[in-house]
Amino acid sequence: MKAYWNGVVVAESDETIVVEGNHYFPADSIKKEYFKESDTHTWCPWKGEASYYHLEVDGKENPDAAWYYPQTKPLANHIKSYVAFWNGVEVKED
Repeated sequence: MKAYWNGVVVAESDETIVVEGNHYFPADSIKKEYFKESDTHTWCPWKGEASYYHLEVDGKENPDAAWYYPQTKPLANHIKSYVAFWNGVEVKED
């Protein structure tokens, strides 16, 4: 699977995990040069607290376009530190 934003591959992995319709990419599969920490956090009752990244590609920013769970509740341990996308990021199989 590949995640694209602004015409650039920002993550790529053959080992994503699908949860609630979202592909979660292993942390080492993201192209870190496009990711910037965000101060945003949200809460999921069964996964725990999510942290976010802004994406920045070719001078354009997509705020809070990726999220991950640095610490998870027990039911979500399989996606701990995996990264998922939304807000215009296209995830597809190439």
